[in-house]
Amino acid sequence: MKILITGASGFVGSFLVEHALELGYEAWAAMRATSSRRYLQDSRIRFIELNLGDEAELERQLSAHVAAHGAFDHVIHAAGATKAPSLAAFRKTNTEGTERLARLLMQTGALTPGGRFVFVSSLSVMGNVCDAPQCDATGRPLEGFDRYRPFSEADVPAPNTDYGRSKLEAEELLARMPHLNYIVLRPTGVYGPRERDYFLMADSIRKHVDFAVGYTPQVITFIYVRDLVEACFLSLTRGERGKAYFLSDGCDYDSRRFSILLQEAMQVRGVLHIVAPEWVLHGVCAFNTWLSRHTHRLSTLNMDKFRILKQRNWRCDISPAQRDLGYNPQWGLERGVREAVEWYKANGWL
Repeated sequence: MKILITGASGFVGSFLVEHALELGYEAWAAMRATSSRRYLQDSRIRFIELNLGDEAELERQLSAHVAAHGAFDHVIHAAGATKAPSLAAFRKTNTEGTERLARLLMQTGALTPGGRFVFVSSLSVMGNVCDAPQCDATGRPLEGFDRYRPFSEADVPAPNTDYGRSKLEAEELLARMPHLNYIVLRPTGVYGPRERDYFLMADSIRKHVDFAVGYTPQVITFIYVRDLVEACFLSLTRGERGKAYFLSDGCDYDSRRFSILLQEAMQVRGVLHIVAPEWVLHGVCAFNTWLSRHTHRLSTLNMDKFRILKQRNWRCDISPAQRDLGYNPQWGLERGVREAVEWYKANGWL
């Protein structure tokens, strides 16, 4: 069985390639010529250069592959931009690139008839439609995790970030392809070895500072990279065509839990916990966004990130994924954080 994995040099993509080899697939890692192969050293990996931004070149590349090696049985599309200077830039990669790849896979015969196309989208497509607190019979907001209602498949997406908009628009374009056998996965925040955004929190705690934003209670969710990878492979043969599935580890957490577990795993004492008002973060992110547009250097703290950090509710209902895909998350937050920290240390990040 031949499988194409896009974004193979990235955080999630490299784990997808490893798991494909473990399962006995003929794994084709799609990447740019300039991308690093640091985490793709297995001699069994086959590489293919795909330019998702150029119609003619991508068609030529896929056609040449079919002529030389035949069609792919499945595709997991994990390539995408998580940071970009504008909505147009996000759309170029996340929306147009996804549509172009799916369409040309079919047009060139590079995806076997009935072969599954798994699109790794994001929980960010939902926006903050569930941020309003639930109330008891007296009208008082509920306490704890029940304060917010989880996102469900009945909710209509309303993205409030450029990243989320670009991912949702890609989903909508896939839905217009009647002959594409596809499925959409919407994971919450993905963490684990090789990931850099959550690592920044670990690095901050190593320096004895924990920074949080906003005073309104926040409920957050996570998914360990290995659980996301497992869900992707389950989706190759299970799940309803065209359906979108939320993914997390099945648990809800308060805004401090992740940092506490990092602190314990790194054995750091005496951490200063700073909670800043939203306007402070807004100012920093607005300035960084302005600076990025003039220097063309992207910052982790930008206005898209501000809206993500500002959002209070990231709960999601994963029962459809459990029912349809057989998804059964194995990595709780404590176990996942511990392995991530061990990897950071072993690889000189900490």
